[in-house]
Amino acid sequence: MSENFNHIQAAQLAISDFNYPLTDEKIAKYPLPQRDQSKLLVWKGQQISDQHFYDLPDLLPAGSLLLFNNTRVIRARLMFEKETGARIEIFCLDPHHPADYQLSFQQTGECSWNCMVGNLKKWKEGKLTRTLDINGQTVVLSAEKISSNGKNNQIRFSWTPEIEFARLIEQAGQLPIPPYLNRETEQSDLQSYQTVYSKIKGSVAAPTAGLHFTEEVFERLRARNFQTEELTLHVGAGTFQPVKSETIDGHEMHAEQLILTRQILERLLTHQGPRIAVGTTTIRTLESIFWLGQQLVNDPENFGRNGLKVSQWEPYQATNRVSLHESLQALLSWMKSKQLDQLAVSTQIIIMPGYKFAVIDGMLTNFHQPQSTLLLLIAAFLGDNWKTIYKHALQNNYRFLSYGDSNLYLK
Repeated sequence: MSENFNHIQAAQLAISDFNYPLTDEKIAKYPLPQRDQSKLLVWKGQQISDQHFYDLPDLLPAGSLLLFNNTRVIRARLMFEKETGARIEIFCLDPHHPADYQLSFQQTGECSWNCMVGNLKKWKEGKLTRTLDINGQTVVLSAEKISSNGKNNQIRFSWTPEIEFARLIEQAGQLPIPPYLNRETEQSDLQSYQTVYSKIKGSVAAPTAGLHFTEEVFERLRARNFQTEELTLHVGAGTFQPVKSETIDGHEMHAEQLILTRQILERLLTHQGPRIAVGTTTIRTLESIFWLGQQLVNDPENFGRNGLKVSQWEPYQATNRVSLHESLQALLSWMKSKQLDQLAVSTQIIIMPGYKFAVIDGMLTNFHQPQSTLLLLIAAFLGDNWKTIYKHALQNNYRFLSYGDSNLYLK
């Protein structure tokens, strides 16, 4: 990113320039039976090579630190049926009250979420109710519409008897899979659409670059002395939102919540080798952390006054860019002074051509949809090389999107 690049110039970036011919047969509808048997396209030094994911430990630069998003996909789709027979789907996006994910999942009688509602026109008023059998216990779950604004609806859930919402949604909900798979969720998805290291519940979409990892690959990484670290960003449904404006400046990025810990700051500060992000959500998390630290360095008195957040255009409007070390050290010192071990941060960052990466030296990622913000992120790292890479993949029978094959991009 040049120092004078700003979001006004984004108006000149046409989303049509980030298109490629993706036909339905190229989209993987199911994963391979063995996760690490997937193909791995490697781009390094302007050269492409075709490998398999199980080769990864042989392909990483020595001394690499791999960074993973340990979020876990929740069963976010709740189905209700009115007395008229109309089916209403409530898709839980993120918690409203309490707004903290962990606290919301711990609620034992009531909580509210921001949701999308399918067949909303058939639900004018009143409560929706369904009766569940949870391990032999009868649970009555109700949903009440608090406010409605287009796709964003605040829904209050209440239930008896008192059990944790996490347990309730695990039993009552359906796992959301990407809409472009054009099929219903199946039993196999309950396992295959989670990474083997998923831990922290909150996502409505999987960080799919991590779906290729197996315990065998991790064992080989440890044998080669590669370091790993986990962080958390809860993936929102907006990750599938297409860019509908002709130029990028007309697109509003979705907000997602990341969890910033002192542990990740300390690891990033002390690690001397390459930093390889597993997935675009991990990249968004790491780069957002840098910009949060920049806020603190440049305006310590007002830091966090209006909440901790990174706005969409912040990287392109910022002046007095600080070093990565300054940013991370400032955040670590601030958290220590406040005796905080972790922070919840909202990020709306858009990473697009012109962006100067502050944290990562390479990435593992899947193939992304045409004209998507995820493809913009890839183009920011690769430049026009993304076109050559995707053309190669299309011509060499790579499988695309969430259940498809992966890429390793190295500077």
